[in-house]
Amino acid sequence: MAQLDLQSKLAILADAAKYDASCASSGTSKRDSRGGKGVGSTEGMGICHAYAPDGRCISLLKILLTNSCIFDCAYCINRKSSNVRRARFTAQEVVRLTLEFYKRNYIEGLFLSSGIIRSSNYTMEQLVEVARSLREDHDFRGYIHLKTIPDADPELVRQAGLHADRVSINVELPTESGLQRLAPEKDSGQIETAMKDTRRSIEEAGDAKRRFKSAPKYAPAGQSTQMIVGADAASDGDIIVRASSLYDRFQLRRVYYSAFSPIPDASAVLPLMRPPLMREHRLYQSDWLMRFYGFKPAEVVDAAGTDGMLPLDIDPKLAWALKFRDNFPVDVNRAPREMLLRVPGLGTKAVDRILSSRRWRKLRLDDVGRLTLSVAKVRPFITTIDWRPTLLIDRNDLRSLVAPKQEQLELFAA
Repeated sequence: MAQLDLQSKLAILADAAKYDASCASSGTSKRDSRGGKGVGSTEGMGICHAYAPDGRCISLLKILLTNSCIFDCAYCINRKSSNVRRARFTAQEVVRLTLEFYKRNYIEGLFLSSGIIRSSNYTMEQLVEVARSLREDHDFRGYIHLKTIPDADPELVRQAGLHADRVSINVELPTESGLQRLAPEKDSGQIETAMKDTRRSIEEAGDAKRRFKSAPKYAPAGQSTQMIVGADAASDGDIIVRASSLYDRFQLRRVYYSAFSPIPDASAVLPLMRPPLMREHRLYQSDWLMRFYGFKPAEVVDAAGTDGMLPLDIDPKLAWALKFRDNFPVDVNRAPREMLLRVPGLGTKAVDRILSSRRWRKLRLDDVGRLTLSVAKVRPFITTIDWRPTLLIDRNDLRSLVAPKQEQLELFAA
């Protein structure tokens, strides 16, 4: 490999990291260096690279340790047979970049992944060394997210969790058959075993922390994973069921979805075109329905068509409501929270406002309009003391009335 300067390496390895979607710094413990000790913080504002659930802009140095890899996964641009320019950081180069970027207020933390070089254990050792050096040698208190390697020694993966705020292990593809076809060197059983071990370590550390204040924290922001969407034949229904299973079995903080993107010199087994980005968006919406709106996986799957695909022109909650109209209209003055959460157009905050307001008086349609963003979408599915949709909920053209209007964008609009 030709010798490259640090800036050239950064250009190559930051670009190579853009395919990893699981980049967010929410959920970790609060640390800062305002007392004069240490460097960095897990809070504050910076250059926007990602958003936390509370709306804060999160800036992370997002790079690969190296884009060289001994594996040949068909969907990966950094696969062994790919004709891309290769580069590799040393552990100390990553430490130096992180500290210098932070001191210039460019970033709030580090997101570090890597291709596999020499062996899984060797690569995992390098990733852990970066986090260890930042924490122990430089007292870095900012956010660290490490991508761990499932077939590495479990002790190395455990060390990663002791230094990082969040660890993640990619399941790569939604189905085992897809993984065997496109990444035969990877083992879904091995991936799930590593996720199970990480969950156990997080639970044991949490239990120890409740009993002993001096007990070390272990991945306080939990673990996450990522699935590639559209590289194989998995339907949205397959992906939803798989994601729900991962949440239940491994207590994941997040499942990230990354739309497959065609790569240079691609294998003939891969699709020629990327899936619509809206498909990725609809999967995130379905994910939120399960996590925050009380929908069961089977109910979200019911919103999909006969081919198992979610509609792209309307969101999954609206699709479910149109398919199961016998659940509506819902009386906003009497309905329990779980039913209000199923009304299209009502988010969790709007529902909480409705529940709070109706304790003091009966709500009218205008009141609901002030508590939500779009009363037009809500009207066919609710009743108030002055509004009843009568035959509106039974109209054959209801979908066209409540679906977002399609708008042709102007190429040269200001």
